[in-house]
Amino acid sequence: MIKVAKFGGSSVANAEQFKKVKDIILSDPARKFVVTSACGKESSEDHKVTDLLYLCEAHVRYGVSYEPLFSLVEDKYRKIKEDLGLKLDLEAEFQKIRSRMKKGMSVDYLVSRGEYLAALLLAEYLGYKFVDAADVIAFSYNGEIDMARTAELMSARLDAEGVVIPGFYGALPGGAIRVMSRGGSDITGSVIANIVGADVYENWTDVSGIYVADPRIVPHSVRVARVNYSELRALSYLGANVLHDDAVFPASSKSIPINIRNTNEPENRGTMILNDCSEMDKEEPPYTITGITGRKGFVGITLVKNHSTVEVGFIRRLLSVFEDHHVSIEYMPSMVDSYSIIVRAEAVANCLYDIVGWIRERIRPDALMVEEHISLIACVGRGMQKKPGLAGKLLSQLGAEDINVKIIELTSDELGIVFGIDDDRYEDAIRCIYDKFIAEEKKESRLI
Repeated sequence: MIKVAKFGGSSVANAEQFKKVKDIILSDPARKFVVTSACGKESSEDHKVTDLLYLCEAHVRYGVSYEPLFSLVEDKYRKIKEDLGLKLDLEAEFQKIRSRMKKGMSVDYLVSRGEYLAALLLAEYLGYKFVDAADVIAFSYNGEIDMARTAELMSARLDAEGVVIPGFYGALPGGAIRVMSRGGSDITGSVIANIVGADVYENWTDVSGIYVADPRIVPHSVRVARVNYSELRALSYLGANVLHDDAVFPASSKSIPINIRNTNEPENRGTMILNDCSEMDKEEPPYTITGITGRKGFVGITLVKNHSTVEVGFIRRLLSVFEDHHVSIEYMPSMVDSYSIIVRAEAVANCLYDIVGWIRERIRPDALMVEEHISLIACVGRGMQKKPGLAGKLLSQLGAEDINVKIIELTSDELGIVFGIDDDRYEDAIRCIYDKFIAEEKKESRLI
């Protein structure tokens, strides 16, 4: 068996966390490939190394001294080295980075050094081989990972019993460092799992898997034992950020299970993400709702145009207004001659009234209304499929709590229901749904 184990920033925040990581790795010889993030926060007052490095780059660019910031980075790695009794020549590594900072370097190079240094330390501590991500994660010039080239590069280097690879970055064809979006170490782990044909991709973080609802809103929310990739994608889209969105595809394309685990609770089984949960569901049926998630800060633009349903090209002309302003549409519930377009408030912060003006000019609606401060909440679950009356029960429960539903959208695959409410009732709505559909089922049965 082969396992790829990725450890997030909180898992390598200090020497004590490094010790936990080592115990986890050495407890299972199948964990042959290890990916690490940069050091995260030790406490709420601390700083993530990646944040500090982004600030250093900004200081370099504007000619401001970066010394106080870079010293914080150096001190963090020095302390880990000293506490663990390692021999790595950190001072030489720091000097290389400082030299590049003085001569001018790309922001991608500088911010990738957090993962690079963490991986060097972790490799020595584990007794594993260090492999630089720049040597094995290949980007195309269009910014996408070249899986074929990456597989070729990795096959030539990953011959050791254990390997540590820094996450978050790779290299362009010319050798320049290229970073991924924040949280990109998840993607690195998934890519490696795909290429080495891993049996499991473990993603170690500071939470014990995926919860039905945000524990900050529902403190005793239950953990979900397993979800399928479709459910995860739906949950991630509206805010369940346990795993980077783009980390799903490399693993799912080869049906590699992803296991979300907690470095601080290694005995907890976490959540398994699978292509197909049907066989396990026969023995242990899932809750009706797998997850309740959402996000605040949307704007709804609703218009009425009589006889538009028989007007050829009407929808195209309407949507072209948003395309011209480079605004992505989140949802578009509609009825006869009535259309609601939901967009992120931040996406229209500088162009909302331009868009409204264009709609008035191009579409000439009979009525037009703009509503701000909308939250979207999604209820997602494979247990919802072919469940009669579920939407009615949801609406009834929210109505009983005087929560007004402005928008409702049911997915065609019956996997989810999305509805819009006022921002100020967001937390109330999530608690309300949880109490009705999870707490009551939990009393009757069966989960964790």
